[in-house]
Amino acid sequence: MCPMEKIVSCQISFIPVNSDDYIEDINKVLSIIKDYQLEYYIGMLSTTIRGNKNMVFDLIKQIYETMDSICSFTMDIKLSNVCGCTQKNS
Repeated sequence: MCPMEKIVSCQISFIPVNSDDYIEDINKVLSIIKDYQLEYYIGMLSTTIRGNKNMVFDLIKQIYETMDSICSFTMDIKLSNVCGCTQKNS
């Protein structure tokens, strides 16, 4: 049976453009992602996140607001509402 909450899959690629320490900036974004109670998989070029729709959107907003004062960046974000019914935690 599907949970009542809307589940979304999201793929995020965070790319620092003007950064004093791009590795530190990427690690900061990964730290923000890990703080959320969402399923995630860190890949070589992007991180895939899965969970409650509102939490995923809140996460994207927090990444943007936190990193906006730290560096210039681009974020490539892909969202899908076709992700199945089950949800597990990382």
